[in-house]
Amino acid sequence: MTTATLLAFALTATLLILAPGPDSLLVMRNTLRGGRRAGWATTCGTMSGLGVWAVAAALGLSALLRVSHAGYDALRLVGAGYLIWLGVSSLRPSRRRAAHAGLPQEEEIAAGSRQGGRMYLNGLLCDLCNPKIGVFFVAFLPGFIPVRGSATAFSLALGLWFIVETGVWLAVLSWMVAGGVGWLRSSSAQRWLERATGVVLIGFGLRLAVSAR
Repeated sequence: MTTATLLAFALTATLLILAPGPDSLLVMRNTLRGGRRAGWATTCGTMSGLGVWAVAAALGLSALLRVSHAGYDALRLVGAGYLIWLGVSSLRPSRRRAAHAGLPQEEEIAAGSRQGGRMYLNGLLCDLCNPKIGVFFVAFLPGFIPVRGSATAFSLALGLWFIVETGVWLAVLSWMVAGGVGWLRSSSAQRWLERATGVVLIGFGLRLAVSAR
């Protein structure tokens, strides 16, 4: 693989990752609801979901989505429903942080661990239930794989690169949202931003539900 090919892949991947999408919005939503650790847990879940799709693409399994209309549509509707559910839940008040504040230290740590597990699961399911990601890997990675050499190995390497780059961006995004600027630290501003994120997540879910291949 030439240096020019790697640079082209890195640039294309960066542009795709920085484009607003469900993963970025979900990390923002969970960071607003649970703080920086919640955002990072969501990031880990997102990376895990992307890892599953990357391996599936390298082994040729996700290519089945391109020929199985029933399987693709079923997974698409499940993913759309999950995004809509996340969006609707963002419109409801979050009392978890206030509830954790009055707990003893041991119980607060346990509650934080349970919350981290939920946030990780949010990120994981958001990606696993989106068949467009599997089709994306099948359609995107082969354009940068050289003719000579192991296609599976190159596909896994490029997929890992994409996953790591995604993880770095989402972790930085969570850090920025958690730190925030002055106006973002107010509870009212956070609540309005969380509601706006919820509305956009619902929009992504509806678009996924009605979109064609």
